[in-house]
Amino acid sequence: MPNDVPGFSGLRVAAFESRRADEMARLIERMGGVASVSPSLREVPLTTNPDAVDFAYHLISGQIDIVVLMTGVGLRHLVAQVERHVPRDRFLASLSDVTTVARGPKPVTVLRELGITPTWRVPEPNTWREVLATIDQHVPVRNQIVAVQEYGLPNASLVAGLEARGAGVRTVKVYEWDFPEDTRPLADNVRAIAAGERDLALFTSAHQVVNMLRMAEQLEVTPSLRQQFRRMVVASIGPTTSETLRDNDLTVDVEPEHSKMGHLVAAAAAQGPELHRRKQPITTSGNGARHQPSTLGPARGPWDDGPFMKACRLEPTDRTPIWLMRQAGRYMAEYRAVRSKTTFLELCRNPQLCTEVMLTAVERLNVDAAIIFADLLPMLEPMGLDLEFAAGEGPVIHNPVRDAADVDRVVELVDVDSLDFVMETVRLTRAGLPAQIPVLGFAGAPFTLASYTIEGGASRSYLHTKTLMYRDPGAWDELMSRLARSVTRYLNAQVAAGAQAVQLFDSWVGCLGPDDYRRYVLPYTRSIIEGITPGVPVINFATGNPALLPLLAEAGGHVIGVDWRIRLDDAWRAVGEGRGVQGNLDPLVLLSEPDEIRRRAKDVLDQAAGRPGHIFNLGHGVMPQTPVENVIALVEAVHELGARRRG
Repeated sequence: MPNDVPGFSGLRVAAFESRRADEMARLIERMGGVASVSPSLREVPLTTNPDAVDFAYHLISGQIDIVVLMTGVGLRHLVAQVERHVPRDRFLASLSDVTTVARGPKPVTVLRELGITPTWRVPEPNTWREVLATIDQHVPVRNQIVAVQEYGLPNASLVAGLEARGAGVRTVKVYEWDFPEDTRPLADNVRAIAAGERDLALFTSAHQVVNMLRMAEQLEVTPSLRQQFRRMVVASIGPTTSETLRDNDLTVDVEPEHSKMGHLVAAAAAQGPELHRRKQPITTSGNGARHQPSTLGPARGPWDDGPFMKACRLEPTDRTPIWLMRQAGRYMAEYRAVRSKTTFLELCRNPQLCTEVMLTAVERLNVDAAIIFADLLPMLEPMGLDLEFAAGEGPVIHNPVRDAADVDRVVELVDVDSLDFVMETVRLTRAGLPAQIPVLGFAGAPFTLASYTIEGGASRSYLHTKTLMYRDPGAWDELMSRLARSVTRYLNAQVAAGAQAVQLFDSWVGCLGPDDYRRYVLPYTRSIIEGITPGVPVINFATGNPALLPLLAEAGGHVIGVDWRIRLDDAWRAVGEGRGVQGNLDPLVLLSEPDEIRRRAKDVLDQAAGRPGHIFNLGHGVMPQTPVENVIALVEAVHELGARRRG
């Protein structure tokens, strides 16, 4: 076992592998796991393949410009199927005359056996993303006909990416994936997972996911298997397999840097035990609702004994905790005095001033948590977006993303050094607060960031966003994936700097219906929440459409933030009993009289009914026109009435 890999610590590992099951089992056992590796598929060449023959005739007649070869064994099958109908030498000569892109070493080896030198070889880890990157660097595809030799399931992301770049695409399928000849090991593994007898699951291809689910259907254990997957650690060899898992509503916890079996096993051994410790068994509440108990660890500092962190853990509190979105803002004279001396972006980049305005707000309001003073959008600047906060217009992005070519210039944040002013704000805020007050970090959720990036500013219709989303799912996936990975790193850096909890703001996602949210947003939000440092509470907040609340809960988060467009008790039923709820007073109530503010605060508290897990907040940020005295009155009312309810 490598010295830097802690090992599986005796965890029971169900692994799915095609040709190297014995080797994989030895690797897992060498790293301290109890291995159960089952061959889960075999390739079955197509006996008749008119599409392959049609491809050969088009290639010979000069109607194919570029050929992408995804597998070596698939290329062998392709030649065998074609040569029964066209002269082999003529087919190979035509293949050598066009541009060939070989995905990794195996198709390169077969090409050379056939006497052909590939034009371009895709570098490690040779996923579909590297295929597209190689094409972008070396092979202009606009107005070209690109043939993709596929294997079993088509790679929709690769096809969509090629089409988004202006290529005409035809796929050539040469074999299908079926169950192995001996299905007993696969069936045994599936039964063991459904019975709760496995702790980790490792997949080395997307087809294995499909066959596992097919076998579960045959054995009639699908509901049990899916339930157990919620407590298991799931490791995927690469992006295509991960997408297949997520498309089937299965969580991905581990994905190695390189799409190789050894890297997969090592990454699972390094991360699996801690991830397994965090995951808890599924329980059922008295009304039959299924939920997963909090995975938050025990208290680690004075802030953990306060009402906010206890509410995140669904523990009883002596009073209802309250904090407010935009609790340091234009409604406060102290903030306006600071803001008059600098631009908004300059203020966001000045940790001392950011800390000053937040500490002032916490002291004046007596709230139970302090969110750092920052903004959603400055993280887009190091990603290549030209951001300006224009007077009277709000944020403007001068180089918006409108198509796949524009997505390519969005730079994923591989580190967050360029945003260290935010981390310094976290550090200074933590140092300046009373020890019992937790610091909240935050970031924009991928959909909201993508919408700003695409629209270039505020929008009523989200025309450009939805156009890209519907017309080019490959480009949309690439943009959302880059944003999701960047946000995960950004939030974890805030945690490392001293934040005790984090909130995701999806301020614009209410423009979507539930079906679009599930398809175009949920997987990316979930990937962020799953990637946050273990033990850190995550608040998942969205506005505009209460119908999305069950899907927000499905995406994840220890607490679900709720706006004012739904009653709090109805919202909590939609979210489910296993999570906290934050909200949800209409911000404009704060423009009324103190008696009305108190009455409306009591309404919200009555709907919460004293249940552990309620964090009082507005349904969105404090409005600039709000009298500061009214905000103070709200906080006092919540503390008094919340304590009385528990008294």
